[in-house]
Parts: sequence; structure tokens; C-alpha cells
Amino acid sequence: MTSVSLQNLSVTYASSIPVLQDVSLTVGQGELMVLLGPSGSGKTTILRAIAGLLQPNEGDIHFDQRSILNVPPERRGAVMVFQEHALFPFMDVGANVAFGLKMRRMDAGTIRAKVAQALAAVQLAGYESRRPDELSGGQRQRVALARALVIEPRVLLLDEPLSSLEPALREDLRATIRTLQQQAGITMIFVTHDQTDAVAVADRICLLMHGAVRQTGAPRSFFERPVDSEVARFFGGINFLPGIKRGRIVETDLGPLEVDDSERPDGDVLVTIRPEAVEVGKNGHNNLVGMVESYSFQGLVARCGAGISDTQLQLTVTPYQRFSRGEEILLHLPRERIHLLPIETGQ
Repeated sequence: MTSVSLQNLSVTYASSIPVLQDVSLTVGQGELMVLLGPSGSGKTTILRAIAGLLQPNEGDIHFDQRSILNVPPERRGAVMVFQEHALFPFMDVGANVAFGLKMRRMDAGTIRAKVAQALAAVQLAGYESRRPDELSGGQRQRVALARALVIEPRVLLLDEPLSSLEPALREDLRATIRTLQQQAGITMIFVTHDQTDAVAVADRICLLMHGAVRQTGAPRSFFERPVDSEVARFFGGINFLPGIKRGRIVETDLGPLEVDDSERPDGDVLVTIRPEAVEVGKNGHNNLVGMVESYSFQGLVARCGAGISDTQLQLTVTPYQRFSRGEEILLHLPRERIHLLPIETGQ
């Protein structure tokens, strides 16, 4: 297993526009790190730099505490699986998976055994004779994974491997990738712009915005402890209220709210609570009476907007809870679910 360390990495293209700005990140041995962010945030650029497909303008990249900047791509031990699986159309599945092994001049018996093992790992045992055009999109992506895994790379780099798949196939392949990574113990860096994909597979997530690291941590931390409102919004936060903190009480347009102990100093703050954390009914503290202004059935959940004073609070409820416009609703804001953010420019 290999650790990967990015040290003050910066990349600027010929247009003089910085793509990465002083990015530092450590991926532990056998860790599955997800690079998450909107389009243009620098995710794929990081993968290309690790793979040796581009040279950073500044900074260094280490595998196990050793710089690899002067190591040619083919000797780094980093294999990249692209968004488009790029299988050889004139080769069958077995030949596609065996390609890297043949380049290493392994004997035919070893190649057959390793190919069979790799295809079994991605649930495609017996598909050796199929052609790529006889496979579904999900199956082709599995073959691409098998082709990468069979050569036992030090680091596996996945660039948006699920983006072209239908939702059911995405969920299935997410589970396959996570299982393969855990079984092989391989260090994996997975790029995506999709929060659901990221949360489902990651040991840790590195959120990139505007070419810089905004927050790194376990998936749950981005929902429960976002560092600022932009991160909270990226992960679906929609309830934001300016407030004034005095100890464990925050004065807001909803009235005084009791909060848990916080490292945030007294004074101006931005209060946020996720819509799924707002509870219907009364429960000890932070109980509010609102008027239903909107209700939307969304299949697995329903979204409700409740007006309180001159503020609307959004909550997510089960689809079996039905509310009508104009209906009075009693809400509870659990103090442990209220998070305080810094007031930012323009807020």
C-alpha cells in the first residue's frame, strides 16, 4: 500500500489562469479519498499530475515520502481510469484486461489466471470472449476497472467513473468499487462532482472549489460541520439566518435559539440547520409555530416550507406526512443540529 502526498501543488495553464492554487493533501495507505467539487475546480488536474500526464508549476508529489516528479508516468505505479472507459474495440474482454500484463511479458498461464481473477472481482466471470460493443455501459466500466486492477497498481485513480451511468447502475458500481478497494487494500483517489457518489464510497472527502482545498474530512462532517456557507450549500444546505450569539443563545429573526457549546465567539454569526434536521412537533426547546407555505412530494421524501415571522424555514419530512398550504405547523429545532458559521462578505 502506498501513501500519496501533495505538497503546495499549483498548476497554471498557458492562458495564465491558475487551475490549482497551493493544494496540499495527504492520502493514507489503503485509503479511498474522493476529490469532490464543481466543474473547473481542479479535480482532474490533480489526477493528471499524480499520473504524470502534466507537470505542476510549483509544489511536489510524494509516494511514500519520495518525490515522483522526475519519475516517468509508466514507472510511477499510478493507473488512471477515465470517464470514458476507452476499451480497445477490436479486442475481446479478456484481451483488454490482459493488455497490461502482456506488456510486462508475463507467461500465458499467469495472464489467464489473473484475468479470470480480475473479472470475477468485478462480477464479470466468464465474459472473456465478449466484445466491448456487446456490453452495457456499466459492464464496460467494470472491464476498465478490471484492466486497471489486474496489474496491481500502487495507486488507482478514477476520473468520474460513474458519470455516464443510469442511477441504478451507478449505485451498483459504487458498491463494487468500494468492495474492491477494501478487499485489495489499494490506495484509491476517486474524482466526482456528485455528492451522493462521494458520500457513498469515501473514507474521506476533499472538497475543491476555485482550484483550492476548501474542506477535508469524513463524509458526515460536510453535513454536520461545514466550514462555511458555500460548503453547506454545496451539500444541500438551504436554511441560513443571521444571528447574534451570546453564550448558548443566538438571537435570530425566528426568535432566540438555544445552541450547543460552540467554539464560535460571541457576536455576529450565520445560523444554519439542515432541512432533514428540522422536526415536526414539540420537544423541550427551540419550539416554533409556523404556517405552511409550500409542500412538494418528491418520492422518497417531501419538502415543506414553513413561514415563521417574515422568514421561511425549509424542512424535509417523510412522504407520508402531508401538509396543506395555510396549515399551522409546530416545529422543533434540535440544538445539537444547529451549526454556527462565520458571517461572510455580502451576508
